[in-house]
Amino acid sequence: MTVLVSPSPCARVVVFPHVAHGHTLPLLDICKALASLGVEVTIIATPKNAPLILSKVSSCSEISLRAIQFPRVPELPEGCENTADLPSMALLVPFLKATKSMRPAFECILREMSEAGSRPLCVISDFFLGWTLDVCRSFGIPRIVFHGMGVLPMAISKTAFGNVPSLLAMPDSDPIRLPKLSVPFTVYKHDISDLERCKDPDDPFLLILAEIGEADANSAGVIVNSFEELEGDYVAALERFYCQGVKAWCVGPALLYDQNQVERPVGSKQADDPSQSYIKWLDEHVGTGGVIYVSFGTQAHLSDMQMDNIAHGLEMAGHPFIWAVKPADWMSPDDGWEDRLKGRGLVVREWADQRRILSHPAIGGFLSHCGWNSVLESLSEEVPILAWPTGADQPLNAKLVVTGLGAGVMLGEGGAGVTIASEVIRDGVEELMGGERGRQARDRAREIARLARQAVEKKGGSSYKNLGGLIEFLKERVPERA
Repeated sequence: MTVLVSPSPCARVVVFPHVAHGHTLPLLDICKALASLGVEVTIIATPKNAPLILSKVSSCSEISLRAIQFPRVPELPEGCENTADLPSMALLVPFLKATKSMRPAFECILREMSEAGSRPLCVISDFFLGWTLDVCRSFGIPRIVFHGMGVLPMAISKTAFGNVPSLLAMPDSDPIRLPKLSVPFTVYKHDISDLERCKDPDDPFLLILAEIGEADANSAGVIVNSFEELEGDYVAALERFYCQGVKAWCVGPALLYDQNQVERPVGSKQADDPSQSYIKWLDEHVGTGGVIYVSFGTQAHLSDMQMDNIAHGLEMAGHPFIWAVKPADWMSPDDGWEDRLKGRGLVVREWADQRRILSHPAIGGFLSHCGWNSVLESLSEEVPILAWPTGADQPLNAKLVVTGLGAGVMLGEGGAGVTIASEVIRDGVEELMGGERGRQARDRAREIARLARQAVEKKGGSSYKNLGGLIEFLKERVPERA
């Protein structure tokens, strides 16, 4: 087995994820990939987040964990150490400000490592932890930033926020012009989340974003959970937003590194854990023409009316479905809906392993909010997407999937936050699962999955080479001290 970086006790990296599951999980996959290259990895985590992290990396002896206490803040609920603990995203600003209180403990860890002759090659820090840049600089350690977004959505967002006055003056119905950026779909103002907030120069979230963005632009490099065969044409455009000479390294899809540890035939599905009830249910639906998986991630909150519309739209479509619903979000309609759908539809209210569901051979489509992790997880498993963005970078991700890649179908029009009727949901499900556009999307998803698997192969994969190239670049830039 060929590796691009020789195992060396001097190759050490510190990884500091943002305390949000969607940002943490892909970084853990990258940690395991680095460990496979012989790199020793230290992950920074808070005590409450540590068990999840340990459960994902405990099999890798090269990975260790250092705990930092998350501060108690009056505005936040007691014990809140993750964005999933926030009762409302209105508390995100005090949450982000609270992370700055971890700075002294982080400095202590880097000081200990440096004094012990174990100074890391770099710190891979989440974008939201912008304060880590000054800490890294004080120790002469490069900060490599991780966003959790794709290359093109990042480049579009950065271009848009660099032209705010002209965009705000435009009619909502006019397409946005994006200087020096070629985009394979039309972009409108409603596709750029938080753009309207720019009308208030004192908006607290925008103020903290500006501070974080400055640290981002001055970082020593960017790692992206994507791959060159998918978004390589846009890498140079993204690099223009950073200091001269800074490189963006496409090292994804990160989830496939873990799967590569076990040999399996190309195109085969991942082994399933039959102890999970929803896996047993899926086992019973193999060969029925395809189950559609429905999930909107951990952050989206849909109204009861919208959830009812989804329920009745799925019923009218007639396709088997599995629907992951957060327990506190919604109770099913009281018109006998669950009884009518028994055997054809399954509502999962406990935590569900999305990767395992998408890898199951019964799954034929994914009704998704189009978070970047969900996009990669779906397309890497040859599953086309029925796109329903709800915020953040999702509108751009959805357009990239549907128009740019041809691997999905858009559900309705009008942008994020628009209520969609049951009939529109029915038509979308029917098109994805049985229509001509759905067939074409499935073919494209199959081709993208093939390219994704190639990208992480240890012999010649573009992402695997980039990961090794990043470590070699850092070794040359920051010689290890004895």
